[in-house]
Amino acid sequence: MKRTDLGEFEEVVLLTVAALTPQAYSVAIAEDLENHSSRTVTTGAVHAALQRLENKGYVKSHMGEPTSERGGRRKRIFTVTIAGSRMLQDVREVRESLWDRILPQSLPQTNYV
Repeated sequence: MKRTDLGEFEEVVLLTVAALTPQAYSVAIAEDLENHSSRTVTTGAVHAALQRLENKGYVKSHMGEPTSERGGRRKRIFTVTIAGSRMLQDVREVRESLWDRILPQSLPQTNYV
């Protein structure tokens, strides 16, 4: 199995950046994660994850244009880098490989469809 230095929360933040591009900024990412998961997500946690992802080279950021709804302030916009794209592909391959090895009778039945 390939080693990744990507935590679960970083992974979902990175996936959300990809899904929200070109409008991926911390507040939008936190809101999207809350809407698509059963967990409360703070912008502070997203901001910290984005900093780690940027330090690892998986995302890059730039300052967007000032907006009136933010009182003329600019948003920091994030995009996935080539390294981030490779990391997501690696993680996806590992997860799909593991799922492919699970026999249907191996897991207890759930109410999920």
